[in-house]
Amino acid sequence: MAVFRPFQAIRPLPEFAAEVAALPYDVMNSEEARKMAEGNPHSFLRVDKAEIDLPPGTDLYSEAVYQKARKNLEKLVRDNVCKKDAKPCVYIYTQTTDGRSQTGLVGCASIDDYMNNVIKKHELTRADKEADRVRHVDVCDANTGPIFLCYREQEEISGMVAEWKSGHAPVYDFVSDGNVGNAVWVIDCGETIVRLERAFAQAGSLYIADGHHRAASAVKVGQKRRAANPGFTGDEEFNFFLAVLFPQNELAIMDYNRVIRDLNGLTADAFLSQVSEKFEVTAVSGLGDPYRPTEKNTFGMLLDGKWYRLAAKPGSFDEKDPVARLDVSILQNNLIAPVLGINDPRTDKRIDFVGGIRGLRELEKRASDDMRLAFSMYPTTLDDLFDIADAGEIMPPKSTWFEPKLLSGLFIHLLS
Repeated sequence: MAVFRPFQAIRPLPEFAAEVAALPYDVMNSEEARKMAEGNPHSFLRVDKAEIDLPPGTDLYSEAVYQKARKNLEKLVRDNVCKKDAKPCVYIYTQTTDGRSQTGLVGCASIDDYMNNVIKKHELTRADKEADRVRHVDVCDANTGPIFLCYREQEEISGMVAEWKSGHAPVYDFVSDGNVGNAVWVIDCGETIVRLERAFAQAGSLYIADGHHRAASAVKVGQKRRAANPGFTGDEEFNFFLAVLFPQNELAIMDYNRVIRDLNGLTADAFLSQVSEKFEVTAVSGLGDPYRPTEKNTFGMLLDGKWYRLAAKPGSFDEKDPVARLDVSILQNNLIAPVLGINDPRTDKRIDFVGGIRGLRELEKRASDDMRLAFSMYPTTLDDLFDIADAGEIMPPKSTWFEPKLLSGLFIHLLS
């Protein structure tokens, strides 16, 4: 039984929505954020990456950064750029790009569901990243960025969403960077909200698609406030965190590709010979005609200006293991680790990762600029993600790339 409930969002007035909305804090560095927010005093990057309003070189984890974030959030309200809704609502959020739309419901999920594994995870988190967001959420007294959750499609929920959209006008409708359309509807009908709550209570598990660090941080802030308030009832806002819930059929995972700096001391011929032990290797094209895999267990490989198709040989992986049968695992376990000597892709500087949104030509560019080798991947599926999360397992790093990214600043959830 998953908890999904309405909340009183602080959100932009319609005329400011496009100015406030910003990409999530973790897809850019400080300098990139500074340039993105230049000339826009209302950009939510001034909350999520408040160091851009402090002198260059400021320690990203200094108290001054977190206090500036809180002041900038308060200023958005004080200047009537953002306003708190008068009553708890649920929000419909549709994003459209390249002719494809995804529609989710914005509300609050339960920290207890996270702790009890009703909300399932598939990724490890880093303590330093968690600590940063814990401090940010605690000082701002708010969840400022939504956690991207998904669930197995429920016809009842999809029907209610479609019915509401058809009978009401959106409160926001704008195009953001990357030519992404963003539209939001407000569900303020108590009866409809109760029906949605009941439907999610019967929908089974929720799954984190993206935002593991934000989710873990929100839960730790809730636990911290419970400890400070031993008489808590469980209904306080700090027991819940901001989330957008998408049905599985609305989402698409993009490829997450790899580039490698060198051949680990091997000649090209020796490297290809070792690769052929676990893969069928076929030359397919040259530069300018990148190879994109069309099925699982196949890979594109760019070496010295030539594209190859790799197909994993039978017996090279355990088909019954939901992690081992992932393409990212097959490539890592049969080639990247044993042949190239990269055993920890999280920390090894010889490997880098290129999100599918940047296209395969980016792999050709990187292989010409600073890398020697590139791999194009077949995308991980939502079924893969569900299977691994259900088994309590962890995906290898850089397994999934979701696009478009959820914008921050359109919904803020206060904890007090």
